[in-house]
Amino acid sequence: MSKYKNKKIKTPDGTFDSKKEFRRWQELKLMEAEGKIKNLKRQVEFDLIPAQKNEIGKVIERKCSYKADFVYEFMDEMVVEDVKGFKGGAGYGVFVIKRKLMLWIHKIKVVEI
Repeated sequence: MSKYKNKKIKTPDGTFDSKKEFRRWQELKLMEAEGKIKNLKRQVEFDLIPAQKNEIGKVIERKCSYKADFVYEFMDEMVVEDVKGFKGGAGYGVFVIKRKLMLWIHKIKVVEI
């Protein structure tokens, strides 16, 4: 069980971190089938900070990246979504920093669902 008491959901479309995330996936798939959105993808990784290496090329800090729950196009613009059960908690602060880095580096505003 996760620290937030959500249960992973295994489906033919893959494993989802929560029922809420799976429900959103189903909604988005329907929207894509209706032609309202296109190019729907799950678990898309965005690089935020590259790996840091010393003078001989040894990695001394791993890269920092953000993995979006969903990415799709709406009216020819990329939308990045992250499904959250609630705001706050231990992991939320890290998410906020990565959300800010996504806007700063990639000019993408992450939508919280």
